[in-house]
Amino acid sequence: MPSQWESAARLVRRTGFGATGAQVDAAVQMGTAHYVSSMLAADPGADRGAKATPMPRFPAINYGDKGAARDKTAKKALNKQRGEQLKAMTAWWLRRMIAVEQPFGEKLTFCWHNHFATSAKKVKDPGLMLGQNTKLRTLGRGDFHTLAYGMLTDAAMLRWLDGQQNTSKAPNENLAREFMELFTLGHGDAYTEADVREGARALTGWRANLDGTTAFRANLHDNGSKTVLGVTGNLDAASFCNAALAVPGAARYLATRMWGQLVSDTPPSAAVLDRLVSAYAAKRDVSAMLAAMFTAPEFDAAHGSIVVTPVEWLVGVVRALRVPVKTDGDAIQLIRVLMGLGQIPFYPPSVAGWPSGQAWLSTAAVDLRLQTATALASAGDLSALDGSAPSRVDAVAHLLGIGSWSARSSAVLRAAASDPKRLVALAVNTPEYLTN
Repeated sequence: MPSQWESAARLVRRTGFGATGAQVDAAVQMGTAHYVSSMLAADPGADRGAKATPMPRFPAINYGDKGAARDKTAKKALNKQRGEQLKAMTAWWLRRMIAVEQPFGEKLTFCWHNHFATSAKKVKDPGLMLGQNTKLRTLGRGDFHTLAYGMLTDAAMLRWLDGQQNTSKAPNENLAREFMELFTLGHGDAYTEADVREGARALTGWRANLDGTTAFRANLHDNGSKTVLGVTGNLDAASFCNAALAVPGAARYLATRMWGQLVSDTPPSAAVLDRLVSAYAAKRDVSAMLAAMFTAPEFDAAHGSIVVTPVEWLVGVVRALRVPVKTDGDAIQLIRVLMGLGQIPFYPPSVAGWPSGQAWLSTAAVDLRLQTATALASAGDLSALDGSAPSRVDAVAHLLGIGSWSARSSAVLRAAASDPKRLVALAVNTPEYLTN
């Protein structure tokens, strides 16, 4: 059984980006229930670190007339401007993840970004991506119906899954299919191809405006009768969303997806799912489901069963070592690392999001992680490791929020104890740090 401190460390790490011993000590003092309730109640926008890293506002890109769009020089300039904005957008979110005092708001936003995976590679508009990011953050811990409907009619999502091309004369099925298959119901027999076709008809009429808002245009909507998931009528986006979330397995699917991101790569048992769904209940209360998840005995028992993603790993190391990341230039250096590790915020590889588990422990990533950790250790604050070398192995564990080392990791770290920078670089590449 893990100790109280180790249990608290797991909670802090899973609900944020890494941990420090001081953060774990505070969580132990608060107690699990109080820590979870205060974390879920915290306003992400009121966080001092978030206020210090305000979301960027980009000037609109003037695409000009069709003639300018065909001019190669003008088109190159526009693409460059757009590329710079997209790079600044990603740099901002990394800086915010690093700066916040209570990281759960950003961690949950990143989880929803992976769930409703939308890539700037296709959307190409930073305003649309930032608008979606704001929705994920502000709606992500309330009624899931509000969040799901917000994503179904979101400008970036419409562009990402071809909602802009969905017309009554030529329905595009992408958004209807992925909403059921990946966002609400999962693979299997919960829906049919007929549901996809009829769902596409129900979603006709939504368009993104130039300012990033969306609007329903009745003249583009298919007003005929449709049947989706057993519901018949002149269905629209709202009734399509209602029908999907009313399917009995929808709550279990969502709980399983969130468990996989926040607790374990191994799916929850039927008994655990029952408790999570019961907490979620008819109100579709995400916070209630998360509270049940984080306080379940199975959460603690799943220690070491989830592999840390590159974003979690890098942001966690930067936060623990207090590495200064004050400018977009600083953040862009981190983005280059994430590019090498295969995970860049705003750029999931597909609508299914990023892979999980052992995929992040490839041999190709080992050298890059070690090189990066060495550089961060050189730039960070290692004052917590001052003192005699023998005690530094324990000190680095506390610095990184690790309860204990395995015999193998301990032997490797003891051999490096005389060199604090190397000690830290090795510590953040141990199995204890790379899994949780």
